[in-house]
Amino acid sequence: MIINFKDKKPNISSEAFVALTADIIGDVFIKDFSSVWFNVVIRGDIREIIVGEGSNIQDGTVIHTDKKHGVYIGENVSIGHKCLIHGCSINNNCLIGMGSIILNGASIGKNTIIGAGSLVTQNKNIPEGVLCFGSPAKIIRKLTVEEIKSIEANALEYKEIAEFYKREVENE
Repeated sequence: MIINFKDKKPNISSEAFVALTADIIGDVFIKDFSSVWFNVVIRGDIREIIVGEGSNIQDGTVIHTDKKHGVYIGENVSIGHKCLIHGCSINNNCLIGMGSIILNGASIGKNTIIGAGSLVTQNKNIPEGVLCFGSPAKIIRKLTVEEIKSIEANALEYKEIAEFYKREVENE
């Protein structure tokens, strides 16, 4: 469901895919070739939320803000199933593993993987090009060139799947 909040209306690219069971509310921008999957809630009723081009927000994820922190998701970002993304920034070409939580003021550097089930605490800055894991998340090691390429490949795979779903939904 797409819902306006006060004078704030979601701005969703016609090139994006949004599942019918997703809820997008208020000051939200979804850019070209991004996908928002089933049972996702993106609630921009306090501050803005931007989902960059080619990014995917997978099933069951919740994205919200607070008074001081919007949410800024870069290009080719994959946010795994059932994540909680709150008032943070995620730079280009990142993979946020299933069930991860990223809190207010946190920043994830580009080309980074946050392992499944991790907790990135408030105001934590994760540098670019690393694997982080744990609760609280800690840097495990630098990513290899192959791993960085696999992040982009994952986003591309979701883009292709989303194009299929978009065609199927539009033809019903």
